Amino acid sequence: MHSPRRCRRSGAHARAIQLDEATIRQWWARRRQDGERLSARRARALRTGVSADRRWLIILALVVAIAVLALLPARFSVGPHWLFPALQAILLLAILGIDRLSGGRRSWLVRMLALALVFLLVVVAAFATGRLVVDLVEGGPETNSASGLLRVGSGVWLYTVIAFAFLYWPVDGGGPDARIRDPVQFPGLAFPQHNPVVAPPGWRPDFSDYVYLGFTNATAFSPTDVMPLARWAKLAMAIQALSSLAVLGLVVARAVNIFR
Repeated sequence: MHSPRRCRRSGAHARAIQLDEATIRQWWARRRQDGERLSARRARALRTGVSADRRWLIILALVVAIAVLALLPARFSVGPHWLFPALQAILLLAILGIDRLSGGRRSWLVRMLALALVFLLVVVAAFATGRLVVDLVEGGPETNSASGLLRVGSGVWLYTVIAFAFLYWPVDGGGPDARIRDPVQFPGLAFPQHNPVVAPPGWRPDFSDYVYLGFTNATAFSPTDVMPLARWAKLAMAIQALSSLAVLGLVVARAVNIFR
């Protein structure tokens, strides 16, 4: 015959097992519901175009940036004139190839390659801007011709806009995939469409929104409709506005003097 103490222990152990089973079942049910919501959210984004990045626009922007860099004088290149356009083209092809093989699922390798591409774009943009400013202050081969100066200045300015658009795009909110699957509560960049009154439910910024941000920040030299909330966003937008102000201001002033 079992003692009362042993029976109480057996009953407590059985209740503990039941509680563990109930907890596990509840946890698994929540996980399934979360997975279904995430899948539905991503399917809705891809079906409606809300937050679905347009791959052709990303490729077009990179092709334009590579073409602009290749058309700039060799003095505006870091190292050999062909080096950085070739590296950017190789990274673009690698990202597209890996993304296609993975069935469109973002992997850590794709993200690392994308960040490397962004780093190259920003480094070249900084070097080209600095080179142009030095030429405008001290004099350079392009500063004696208004048409040549405007051509080089507009090329550097356009390249900078694209480079900063690519800088904002993969960093804000953890990247394009994270903005759809697991959006952060407090993004680094606040778009007007984050207000549900002026945008459809589930709206997330895509690459075209960051291109618009880069363009308006480079022309207004300050935030327009997109407000930087995070410190990295404020620093990046301040650097872009300062570089754009230096390029446009000095190029226009020099071109006016040449026309006179």
